[in-house]
Amino acid sequence: MTIVISALPHYSLFCLNNYLLFTFEFYNMSRKVTILGAGLVGSLLAIILRKRGYQVSIYERRPDMRSAHISAGKSINLAMSTRGWNALELAGLKSEMEALAIPMYGRYLHQPDGQTAFQPYSKNNEAIYSVSRGELNKKLMTLAEKEGVNIHFEHRCNQVHVENNHVHFHHDHKEKIVEADLLFGADGAFSALRESYTHMNRVNCEQMYLEYGYKELCILPGKHGEWLMEKNALHIWPRGKYMMIALPNTDGTFTCTLFMPFEGEVSFEKLKTQDDVTALFDKQFADAKTLMPGLLDDFFTNPTSSLITTHIFPWHYADKSALIGDAAHAIVPFYGQGMNAGFEDVSVLSGLLDKYTLPPSAPSLEKREGVNWDVILKEYERRRKPNGDAVAQLALNNFTEMRDKVADPMFLERKKIEKELGKRYPDQFVSVYEMVSFSHTPYNTAMQCIQAQDKLLQRIMNEGDFFANVEQAAFCDNLGKWVTEYYNAVQKLDFGNEA
Repeated sequence: MTIVISALPHYSLFCLNNYLLFTFEFYNMSRKVTILGAGLVGSLLAIILRKRGYQVSIYERRPDMRSAHISAGKSINLAMSTRGWNALELAGLKSEMEALAIPMYGRYLHQPDGQTAFQPYSKNNEAIYSVSRGELNKKLMTLAEKEGVNIHFEHRCNQVHVENNHVHFHHDHKEKIVEADLLFGADGAFSALRESYTHMNRVNCEQMYLEYGYKELCILPGKHGEWLMEKNALHIWPRGKYMMIALPNTDGTFTCTLFMPFEGEVSFEKLKTQDDVTALFDKQFADAKTLMPGLLDDFFTNPTSSLITTHIFPWHYADKSALIGDAAHAIVPFYGQGMNAGFEDVSVLSGLLDKYTLPPSAPSLEKREGVNWDVILKEYERRRKPNGDAVAQLALNNFTEMRDKVADPMFLERKKIEKELGKRYPDQFVSVYEMVSFSHTPYNTAMQCIQAQDKLLQRIMNEGDFFANVEQAAFCDNLGKWVTEYYNAVQKLDFGNEA
């Protein structure tokens, strides 16, 4: 008997007898995967699993965004960095998305008095990339379907019976139950699977809203479609208790996001009339206002949205289900790592599949196939939970930095010193920001380096003018010793690939 398996990658290149071909099918396709959410992480996960031969179905609560006039969800643009690009390479989309991405080499600061300053992100002229959330999501869904994934739109998940994986949907005014085999919750910060986990015994969970909201605005292109500000930078208007940022788009526009408290002296509750908004922008964002002819329409049309951080443990249940992306670790957007962290979840899961998948020649079957999902999901949770917690805290820390510290001369001086240390001692010093954005250093490791870097930088700055001091041999001798002390102190941390 001959069995043909269309999902077997490059099967036609191999000369396999019927028994081995059947065995491959049994090992790689005996479990069917159900994914909640066709957003960025859910679609990417579906592609990776489908490429490995799994039957994959996605259930998405929204209509198909490729044919319906709906948004991609969150309005804040994506800032793609190293972790995200690595995952897109696994999916085969890196080159295509690079053509649609705009490199941002640093922060472009706009002060209230009209002065500006550029602050590079990296000592090596590295960049994070502005990418359209909607375009990336569309491409991921299209590739998933091309690979053979079934996407069921307008299926709102109401609850999951976690013990038996019965997933309850509302679709077309009817209730529908799907019995999932292996289930992943990639359905965002308000995940139905996450909510269902919270009703089980010994599950710890919390959510925290910032007292700040955000509103999307827009800077239009010039009359010839050109960008009216520096396009290769992330623009920030830091104002202490509030701020505005702007990221470039390929059509010459900038997506602006205003972050401010919901209540207070300067807050969204105080901006009730057109005159209120005009007065604020005339005083605090005058240079941007001249480029925003649709400011008042945008402000009173677009919603004011909230910012949430979530934590939960455990992230998985037996070998039946797991949370991934925002469903496991929703974070605020101030480090540009939400999508990157979710994509890295997928990369790590893919690596664990490589590690724990038994070959067809193995003497006995583990679980129901050659993949021990019980082990994989436990190891996925062990590796990613500490990093999910760490990136959440890093994002909260960076909010204070972006809205307030970037306007502080001492902070700007520290950033210059960080870059210089990285150039002088490239094997011993990498700034926390560069660890997070331009490497695969685990978030938890980067978080643990903060205190040691604070100690080192404060020691250096206590000596006075750094750039004058480095002209002195005696200071350079001491500097080398201090950097070596820092390096030795952090070497006990995990800088490896177990992200």
